[in-house]
Amino acid sequence: MQDIRSPLQAQVVQWLVASGDAVAAGDVLVILEAMKMEHEIRATHAGRLGEVYFEAGEAVGEGEVLAALTAPTEQLTEVLLSPISVTLQGLPAERADLAKLQARLSFTQDALRPDAVAKRHALGLRTARENITDLCDTGSFVEYGALAVAAQSRRRTADDLMRNTPADGMVTGIGCVNGQRVVVMAYDFTVLAGTQGMRNHQKTDRMLGIALQNNLPVVLFAEGGGGRPGDVDVAIVAGLNLATFASFARLNGRVPVVGVVAGRCFAGNAALLGCCDVIIATRDSNIGMGGPAMVEGGGLGVFKPEQIGPSGIQHGNGVIDVLVDGEVQAVAVARQYLSFFQGAQTDWQAPPAEALRQVVPENRLRVYDTRTAMQGITDEGSVLQLRTAFGLGIHTALARVGGRPVGMLANNPLHLGGAIDADAADKAARFMQLCNAHGLPIVSLVDTPGFMVGPDTEATAQVRHVSRMFVAAAHLRVPLLSVVLRKGYGLGAMAMTGGGFHETLATVAWPTGEFGGMGLEGAVRLGYRKELEALPEGPEREALFEQLLAQQYDNGSAINMAATLEIDAVIDPAATRDWLVAGLQAGQIKAASGTLAIDTW
Repeated sequence: MQDIRSPLQAQVVQWLVASGDAVAAGDVLVILEAMKMEHEIRATHAGRLGEVYFEAGEAVGEGEVLAALTAPTEQLTEVLLSPISVTLQGLPAERADLAKLQARLSFTQDALRPDAVAKRHALGLRTARENITDLCDTGSFVEYGALAVAAQSRRRTADDLMRNTPADGMVTGIGCVNGQRVVVMAYDFTVLAGTQGMRNHQKTDRMLGIALQNNLPVVLFAEGGGGRPGDVDVAIVAGLNLATFASFARLNGRVPVVGVVAGRCFAGNAALLGCCDVIIATRDSNIGMGGPAMVEGGGLGVFKPEQIGPSGIQHGNGVIDVLVDGEVQAVAVARQYLSFFQGAQTDWQAPPAEALRQVVPENRLRVYDTRTAMQGITDEGSVLQLRTAFGLGIHTALARVGGRPVGMLANNPLHLGGAIDADAADKAARFMQLCNAHGLPIVSLVDTPGFMVGPDTEATAQVRHVSRMFVAAAHLRVPLLSVVLRKGYGLGAMAMTGGGFHETLATVAWPTGEFGGMGLEGAVRLGYRKELEALPEGPEREALFEQLLAQQYDNGSAINMAATLEIDAVIDPAATRDWLVAGLQAGQIKAASGTLAIDTW
């Protein structure tokens, strides 16, 4: 016989077998109750139940013998059964509680909402869950708050809310993008037009807190119509005490934040979008701080959604950083953008270095495209340009050099001869802040006659705008490497090199480089005005001008600049990558002191 002992102090609830009954291994012999929880005591082996020492309702102490069980063999070591012993014998094929959960979760999936999905696809758009599946590495997305519904139980049935407001119109969770964890939030336009409900605000706040505490990047699919007035379950008047917008803004400069838009994005949704580091939008998108109803309600006229903030306008004015053809491309760009903040890559291909020797024309007056230099310096296929339709005087891009992510600035001689105007300065200053906040070294390709001047230019607040470049550069904690491709004149060239040619980790020039405190032609006309005016207008004066200009050009040549140590070196364009790789290996990224804010503009 083997003693069956109680594993804890408890009360006998019920014997499921009687003395003399045969039992199999794993059969439940008796139910004990302690602290209002029931414990099953099972047979450890087949046998026959012997004498029972405690009846139902009686109390037993820990270790007391409940009954005896005949042993199948003469030799048997006594075993004290644990209340947490588990066996799979006798379990039903499907538990009722699990079936209930699975049925409930099915309402959150696209498959159970074919009509809503079909309407979405008819517009050429994808569902929120389709975008998330495409963004995240296969099987990596873990959803938070899937069972939420709209806070409208006082005006709608539970079944209605479950079927028609799944996840309260916002899918949130954590997934992997390029193998690294990212918080993902996607407004679901098939649910109440992707509006911001009370519960999806709660979900948003929860995810933003997780992102901040764990330094996780955030991707926001922002399509939707803003605040939702129909949530009646919560006693509010205006709802202006929400924490969502402050919490979202608090991520600025702490982690990369990506906004993606297809379709319509108005009001509160647009406010969150505007807080993002980068905005990726499709050509059919509309972005505005108020939708048609708000515009009409303000007495400002009646407009269709397509008339408010179309992508062409928002790309040209700098709101949209990357304009794409559709959601497939938008998600691909989001993955690419995040990759620049996920470390170096080991698999890369360098373009032919010798091609860089032909980028700048031998004719110093001939324009060219500095994006050719950007492509020739960086790893093949790595360049992602930002704000391409705004601030045309300066190109900004994320790229890689030798597998290492960098930010790139380049003057654009095709626009105003490369002169820096207010928009270009704003674009460059914010880009420096972006790189600085997230620890990307900066490569600056210089070809500028300086800051744009003139009465019309000064009317744009040029003085304040261009000075942003100096202030942003003065706070850099990342290495800055500058390559002067051709013109390096005046304050504009200094702004492109961190405030001065010796403020960089390295300032080098190609042999085509030319330098001066201002444009050489202007310097000759101002500096030698008396000499020129002493001669009559015509060939003689023009000949003197060309002679003086040639002297200025020779004096300001790249070789002469390097000889006087105003720049660090003149290099063969084909060696540019080697210089940059050496600089990136030598340069140190300093620890951030406090929050490094990125202007929304």
